Amino acid sequence: MQVLADRALRHGLASYDRKSGPYRGPWGQLPDKALAGGWEAALKAKDPGFELQDWHRGVVLEASPKAVMVGFDDGSRQALAPEDIAWAKRGGKTFARGDLVLVELQTDKSGAKRPVLRQRPKIEGAVVAMDPHTGRVLALSGGFSFRESKFNRATQARRQPGSSFKPFVYLTALENGYTPASIILDAPIEIDQGPGLPPWRPENYTERYYGPSTLRLGLEQSRNVMTVRLAQAIGMPKIIDMANRFGIGEGLGPYLSAALGSNEVTVLNLTTAYAMLVNGGKRITPALVERIQDRRGGTLMRRDERPCEGCQSVAWSPAMMPPAVPDTREQVEDPRYAYQMVMMLRGVVERGTAAAASQLGRTLAGKTGTTNDAKDTWFMGFSPDLVVGVWMGYDQPESLGNHETGAVVALPVWIEVMKGALEGKPDIPFRTPPGVEMVRIDAKTGTLPGPDTKTVIAEAFIPGTEPFRQGEGQPAEPGPEMAGAAAGAAFPLPPPPAGPAGGIY
Repeated sequence: MQVLADRALRHGLASYDRKSGPYRGPWGQLPDKALAGGWEAALKAKDPGFELQDWHRGVVLEASPKAVMVGFDDGSRQALAPEDIAWAKRGGKTFARGDLVLVELQTDKSGAKRPVLRQRPKIEGAVVAMDPHTGRVLALSGGFSFRESKFNRATQARRQPGSSFKPFVYLTALENGYTPASIILDAPIEIDQGPGLPPWRPENYTERYYGPSTLRLGLEQSRNVMTVRLAQAIGMPKIIDMANRFGIGEGLGPYLSAALGSNEVTVLNLTTAYAMLVNGGKRITPALVERIQDRRGGTLMRRDERPCEGCQSVAWSPAMMPPAVPDTREQVEDPRYAYQMVMMLRGVVERGTAAAASQLGRTLAGKTGTTNDAKDTWFMGFSPDLVVGVWMGYDQPESLGNHETGAVVALPVWIEVMKGALEGKPDIPFRTPPGVEMVRIDAKTGTLPGPDTKTVIAEAFIPGTEPFRQGEGQPAEPGPEMAGAAAGAAFPLPPPPAGPAGGIY
């Protein structure tokens, strides 16, 4: 998993660098004397200053405007592709004999390995992979090169999460009487910021407005204006409380802009928060060390301090059942609301801003994130048993460019990690907790399907909150479950929001 995360991050960084920036020239030079004989040994002795991983050193042996022959430290030779030469020309660079270059060997359609020109990218990133049930960190990649920079961008860099924070706004709404089918108005809104300040007019990424829309649709399409209206209706104090429960509330102020992810988080903390969504709302603590033993096998430290009466002095046999261990994780959210949010995030992958991830053909969910001017790009996503978070941006924040979003920059890295991690493993559904009813509804309107319905989806409702007629939303009077949770439930259901049920907020 660690090798997979490192390579996927490097591929993503290099891909963005090649797409957005010019070729900056060779990273070194071999003198003519070295090229005259034994250049393989001279090439091996050259150090680019960072881990090569699956990249290779190369030296230009022959160069012309249309053809460049590169030699590698194993003595092999290959020509650069025309697109590599064209990339260098776009940056005003030409190749000369003795230039030191970096290449990645990629397999083409015929199965042959061909070199692809690379360079050390300026952009940075981070990847965290975690077991959502235990908090065990399975992989953690904090940047392009640890040799170059000991700064760990997965655990130390505090960046704005942008839209990847929105699920916790919508989760707060679910906890306060809304349903995935509740209607929010997507229309221009103006917020007074106080004396001497201009009004704040949040906009959607598309700079368009779409009218009344369901909560699900607002999350799937990452609608900013809907999120601000929702935060205004439920109140920022409740959202701050939710963020604190999930460990991402530090520095979160009572301002509506915070609902769009203007606070700062680390990749590790945000990944942990998403892990608590998929595990049913139970608190976990990320762990890098499971156990420390002395030289005789005695345990000096173990992460899991739960008591296990049947673990000691037992002669194990394959026929035995494993001993029961108590689940001591704190319940920070009602598992029913957490499951509703997981299903809404699944829609982000199936129909929303992360639809590219549906190519994996797996049960997946997640959320893209892009901050103002595309200074930070994110994708946070999960399968039922694995959560992976990806961030990409510059160390000194600057725009990644027009149309560079979490779906374009960070999502491909996440897809590569998940594809490798899940390869050969069976696809399993998200685990449904008790007290949730799946109802088929119109994906656009949130009502029961009718003759004009184009897309029908199965939506998760708490009994008593589902639509009961075609073309109608929540019942006018809350059902029996809306007044309180079932006996023994840790999180009683709150009353519906003020105003007519199913109305526009």
